[in-house]
Amino acid sequence: MANRAIRTLVGVGVIAGLGGLAPAMAAELPQGERTIYLLETSGESHEVGTVEFSTGGNGGMTYTLDMDLSVFKDFFLSMKEMKCLEGPDVWCFIPYPYNNPHSVTADDLRWLEHDLLFMFKEPQTFGANLWNGIYYAMEVDGDVIRGQARAVDLNMLASPPDDQTVPPYGEYDISEFDADKRWLPMLEIR
Repeated sequence: MANRAIRTLVGVGVIAGLGGLAPAMAAELPQGERTIYLLETSGESHEVGTVEFSTGGNGGMTYTLDMDLSVFKDFFLSMKEMKCLEGPDVWCFIPYPYNNPHSVTADDLRWLEHDLLFMFKEPQTFGANLWNGIYYAMEVDGDVIRGQARAVDLNMLASPPDDQTVPPYGEYDISEFDADKRWLPMLEIR
């Protein structure tokens, strides 16, 4: 019982000691048109499109995505034409194929993450390997949205999700990604 009282007092002391710190500011989404870049580990960036944020309901925003397909090359992979960037890897844009409300909040960027799915393949491999999916997990950092590449199996999108009002990729579908070995492990919207 005495130990519990001491821990409680120590905890109160630590909390009281932090009382002088200002509370963290809530992140806010940028507004207006922003440019989407994919970044190499060297820092070199590749402009791939724009996204325009507008005020939406429930304190969120809606967005309009416009990928600049002129910077992508046409690849015919696994009986399907794909728009890809060519470098040390081939990085193909995979448009999300189902209904999407195109809405986000500063704390929930999942629909935008689903709209910016990619697949990579090594140049010497044949065909599209949809299990090599790229999901950029994003967060707001000041007036920039930053994304880190994570691994997903895009085969999951072969059929529509049961509930199309919820983004289908969740925390258990997204895996760590060896960013040092891949060409475009980061995304920025600025």
